[in-house]
Amino acid sequence: MSGGKPFISENFLLQSVSAQRLYHDYARDLPIIDYHCHLSPEEVATDHRFRSMTELWLSGDHYKWRAMRANGIGERLCTGDAPDADKFEAWARTVPFTLRNPLYHWTHLELSFPFGVSDLLLDPSTAERIYAHCNERLQEPAFTAQGLMQQFKVEVVCTTDDPSDDLRHHIHHANNPSSLVRMFPTWRPDAALAIDDPAEYSRWLMRLEAATDSSIDSYEQLLAALERRHTFFHDHGCRLSDHGLTRMVGCPASPQEAAATFAVIRAGELVTAESADAFRSALLHELALWDHRRGWVQQFHIGAIRDTNTRMSRTAGPNTGFDSIGEGEHVLPLARFLDRLDVTEQLAKTILYNLNPRDNEAFATLIGNFQDGSAAGKIQYGSAWWFLDQLDGMRRQLDALSNMGLLARFVGMLTDSRSFVSYSRHDYFRRLLCDILGSEMERGLLPNDSSLIGELVRRVCYENAKTYFPWPSLQ
Repeated sequence: MSGGKPFISENFLLQSVSAQRLYHDYARDLPIIDYHCHLSPEEVATDHRFRSMTELWLSGDHYKWRAMRANGIGERLCTGDAPDADKFEAWARTVPFTLRNPLYHWTHLELSFPFGVSDLLLDPSTAERIYAHCNERLQEPAFTAQGLMQQFKVEVVCTTDDPSDDLRHHIHHANNPSSLVRMFPTWRPDAALAIDDPAEYSRWLMRLEAATDSSIDSYEQLLAALERRHTFFHDHGCRLSDHGLTRMVGCPASPQEAAATFAVIRAGELVTAESADAFRSALLHELALWDHRRGWVQQFHIGAIRDTNTRMSRTAGPNTGFDSIGEGEHVLPLARFLDRLDVTEQLAKTILYNLNPRDNEAFATLIGNFQDGSAAGKIQYGSAWWFLDQLDGMRRQLDALSNMGLLARFVGMLTDSRSFVSYSRHDYFRRLLCDILGSEMERGLLPNDSSLIGELVRRVCYENAKTYFPWPSLQ
């Protein structure tokens, strides 16, 4: 396409010669290991072809929906039944109002690559032209789900999967010799801990019973069913667990306490907050022991307050953009949780993600308490997540980790996304990392040695993730 001077140039965000050298010589062409995302396993396995740019770009993207609502766009054009073209036009109307929001950068990065729209800014005057161009490109062989991932050089992707999932799409994908990218499940047992709604919990237990062909009428039977599924996930390539927690619970709790609480829940009754915390603490401990025994990596995403707008959540459903950063106390209970595992030498490799930036330095120092020399970077301070995966948030995470730990052992960026073009966030991260390091080289804060600093870039952007996670047959 033709137009004016490109906004997204080859040196976007790279504000020094050293930064440009680091990026182009060491970071730009590295493969991607996306060890945490919310992509659809079915769309990966079936190599889904998208009907329009709206389906690819706006479906499931609560970041964009939040911006559109703030810009006065009605829900029908966000999560509703409006035509694809109308939804795209509504997003194009919103984009000029996202200046200084990371969405402005992400939008134009994604248009630039892989769609080749680098010389036009998206706004109402260009919407029709860009929409037609992108829809035309979506018909090309390289623009299916796997085709897009191959263009971004995605080597491994890990989806997020409930213990009751039959993993049929993962199994199909693993057995398909034409698959272009390796896909593994991630064990995400949040539903096992979600006991605040006994009716919904009972419905989930029915799904778990069906998956295990068993009855679950006691805490012991719950553990047996979950462990059976843990084994099943492992047998199908899973090597990571993940927990999305509003707040961390670290009070030691006995199996007997958990069993008593489960009996109350199974009877359809509510339990006290104290009993619920004890139940979650006991179950999380059991799950962590299994992760350690099987050599998995456990992840904890901590601090999101979800679905706070009851009216809108009822209209649009869960995970549609009505979430916030929480203010709970996480560090002390997290320290107690990790210490309980470490005392018995049963602490697995662990990645900790905070959502409230006030906790950056606390999390960055906490990981150092449980490094034991058994593996480089055994405990990780995870990448800036959700509301923080923008330039300021990523910079602050990198600074906290650098000051309190070892940046060179960091496993790097992830997408945490439902979109097949969100891999531009890896490029965004790589450019920022190179800009930070290049600036410090030129200011004399780091050695002016491109080979030395370039090796750090290569490690953080790819090599560390490749060696840290126990991928089946990937080493």
